[in-house]
Amino acid sequence: MTEVFKGSFTQQEPIPDEGIAAAVAVMRSGRLHRYNLVGDEAGETALLEREFADYTGAKYALAVASGGYALATALRAVGVAPGDRVLTNAFTLAPVPGAVASVGAVPVFVGVTEELTIDLDDLEANADQADVLMLSHMRGHLCDMERLMEICDAAGITVIEDCAHTMGAAWKGRPSGRWGTVGCYSTQTYKHINSGEGGFLVTDDDEIAARATILSGSYMLYGRNGTVPPEEVFDRVKYETPNVSGRMDHLRAAILRPQLARLDAQCAAWNARYGVVEAGLRGTPGLTVVERPEQETYVGSSIQFLLLDWEHSAIAEVLSRCLRRGVELKWFGGAEPVGFTSRYDSWRYAPSEPMPKSDRILRSIVDMRLPLTFSLEDCALIARIIRGEVGAVWQAARG
Repeated sequence: MTEVFKGSFTQQEPIPDEGIAAAVAVMRSGRLHRYNLVGDEAGETALLEREFADYTGAKYALAVASGGYALATALRAVGVAPGDRVLTNAFTLAPVPGAVASVGAVPVFVGVTEELTIDLDDLEANADQADVLMLSHMRGHLCDMERLMEICDAAGITVIEDCAHTMGAAWKGRPSGRWGTVGCYSTQTYKHINSGEGGFLVTDDDEIAARATILSGSYMLYGRNGTVPPEEVFDRVKYETPNVSGRMDHLRAAILRPQLARLDAQCAAWNARYGVVEAGLRGTPGLTVVERPEQETYVGSSIQFLLLDWEHSAIAEVLSRCLRRGVELKWFGGAEPVGFTSRYDSWRYAPSEPMPKSDRILRSIVDMRLPLTFSLEDCALIARIIRGEVGAVWQAARG
């Protein structure tokens, strides 16, 4: 009998009981706004900021309303102005070039490799095009961060890391978000800790932290934040930095704190599921597994594989056949964006030229979430279904 998977690719785990209890306590207090505090209490949001700074090893952490907001705030805080050019990945999700466009800047796209990381040769060739790189660790894939920083340091490029998919990941033991000047993270439902929407910005730079805090809407109450730059730094920037309100509230912070405390265990659970699917897909004719370098500590909350040089109709057939058996795959090669699967040539607010080497890879990328509500047995079943359907279409295409 043909096997069918009956799980949901969008069903996340419940919020931990201690997070629910803390959220209820916040609601009963009526004081959800992060600066609505009594006496010397820190409040859930400031406590979360301190804990996230400790987790990443950053001097400063700022909790904000979304990962996209963190990206745009980072751009403003490092001094990106309307009309400036900002380097960024051709393979990323729309909020990354969207953040660049939101501050009036212009994205300059850098190519992608078969490892789904930024093409460092292309970055080096274009290093004179901009003073800032917004580096997307897209779908959790980390490039050689040492070489990237050598390129950027030599060219005087400020690096902002988009770590929406790499909270808990590292390169050579150094956490993602801690290589560049600023790291930005997301706590949207499908990320590694879940508050529906939310995010963080981390940095060791006093002035960037002060600017970001004021930008987030501190109303000169910045002394109540969890990690606070010196007062004299605020004095330098507070009258010239606009309020672009995007604070996190106590309710979301209360939900997130217990999740952060168990994040490392969750990352291990994701990687166990990733390993089962990856092992099941290896050796499938026509399918390329994305190899992970040994220097990378990754978090396998999603998995990607490549159908390199396949006809569009054949890839579409794989997706259709898998869906009929309950396996929901996403494809970055479609002519039109569907859901989140848009590409650099979909973002018409961002001028671009064709990138043939990258286009070949982008057309081949198939993507799948791995929620922790899946068991290891579920993951083995999913891999068997994908393997069977890819193999069937591959054989049919070759007569």
